[in-house]
Amino acid sequence: MGGASIWHWIVVGLIVVLLFGRGKISDLMGDVAKGIKAFKKGMSEDDTPKPVQPSEPVRTIDHQAGATGTQTNAATTDHKVG
Repeated sequence: MGGASIWHWIVVGLIVVLLFGRGKISDLMGDVAKGIKAFKKGMSEDDTPKPVQPSEPVRTIDHQAGATGTQTNAATTDHKVG
């Protein structure tokens, strides 16, 4: 009661074969196998490291002492008149 016996599965299998036919089921299984092979190939290609290309050389900016825009200490200090 309520359990799926072997006869239920045989009937379901026969209905599937009648609806889809043997050729369509075998084609479907072949397509699934091709998809699995393509997936495995893609995963193995992802594991290999890509060659490192040299990047653009690092640029540095030289600091110039006494450049314009700097103020001396005396000009910026507030003096209290006593």
